[in-house]
Amino acid sequence: MANITVEEIDTQLIKDIKIEDYSQPKTIDGVRLFNLNLISSEDGYFLELARLGKNSFLKKIPGFKIQQISYSQIDPGVIKAWHIHRTQDDLWFVPPDNKLLIGLYDLRKKSPTKNFIMRLILGNHNSNLLLIPRGVAHGCSNISTRPSPLIYMTNLLFNKAKPDEHRLSWDHLGKDFWVAKKG
Repeated sequence: MANITVEEIDTQLIKDIKIEDYSQPKTIDGVRLFNLNLISSEDGYFLELARLGKNSFLKKIPGFKIQQISYSQIDPGVIKAWHIHRTQDDLWFVPPDNKLLIGLYDLRKKSPTKNFIMRLILGNHNSNLLLIPRGVAHGCSNISTRPSPLIYMTNLLFNKAKPDEHRLSWDHLGKDFWVAKKG
């Protein structure tokens, strides 16, 4: 078969056709995604979430000392956003057989990526830890049809009397932000 030229495409549709962008997306300064070691076997899988160094610092993230590990179950269709911490950093993990759409929004005035917005999927047959620095608004949407766990580690203990939990409205960037894009 022969290639076709632009002139051979329906002129009413040509304006709607775009070239897919496969380049690496820009990331927010300080946000890091770490691949984890997943070992599959006939009876399931084993996944190492973290190795601790001296004084409980994570080997992959020097300076991040785990103070608390928490587990959250997110029902299908639920959006949990936007959370902002002033003193706490988060480290998120979604098991590979689940899937959450993650939103990140850099609110730090002096950041080289100030006001930059990221969307990424955690889980979805991948094994990653996501480091979310303080000042980066974050949230998630369960875009799957079953409940999804979110395991998160923080470098501070939760203080019920004085929580470092600040919020923006879930739809601050629009309701469509939390909808899975069809590719």
